[in-house]
Amino acid sequence: MWLNKLKIAIIEKDVDTLNLLMDDLPHLDKEEDIESAIFLLKEATSVVKTLQSTTQESMIQMKKNINFLKATQSPVSGTLDVTS
Repeated sequence: MWLNKLKIAIIEKDVDTLNLLMDDLPHLDKEEDIESAIFLLKEATSVVKTLQSTTQESMIQMKKNINFLKATQSPVSGTLDVTS
């Protein structure tokens, strides 16, 4: 059951569920289940690293966009000119 949930979380790239499953590691008795778990955990690590990299790239691009928008804005006067 745990292995199936892990497979689904990997396919869906659901980091929250992966975290919950990592917190609740079962004791596996069969060698086949242990090997499957090892493979799936490696795959889960790969998924998380890929998502982390994608998030980092998105954040860098957003920062560049914000800096560009700030550079193209006309300066705003912070004082109220009532002499006109």
